[in-house]
Amino acid sequence: QVQLVESGGGLVQTGGSLRLSCAASGGTFSRYVMGWFRQAPGKEREFVAAITGSGYGTYYADSLKGRLSISRDNAKNTVRLQMNSLKPEDTAVYYCAAASWSELNVRNTNWYNFWGQGTQVTVSS
Repeated sequence: QVQLVESGGGLVQTGGSLRLSCAASGGTFSRYVMGWFRQAPGKEREFVAAITGSGYGTYYADSLKGRLSISRDNAKNTVRLQMNSLKPEDTAVYYCAAASWSELNVRNTNWYNFWGQGTQVTVSS
């Protein structure tokens, strides 16, 4: 129902910053909780951040608090993830996800019902 396309990934040095974007189409964007997840080679997909439909509620992985910020612009159907002070262990494919369920479970990978194809983030030493 909704198509998600990530952008903004790339190669950065340790300590650098990136801003990831997710563009949505085909649905009523403001009705979706939007989340960011990441998956490194050989590891499970893990929660990064999420934001409610209104943009008022934000959620972050405990290990990443203070280094990132999630926001959304419902007029432009986009969600953004600002990442700062990047480390080599942040290297992963970052995925944008959307959920239409009424009950919140934003840190659970299986709760989201729409996914983008991902964008690669590589942080060099």
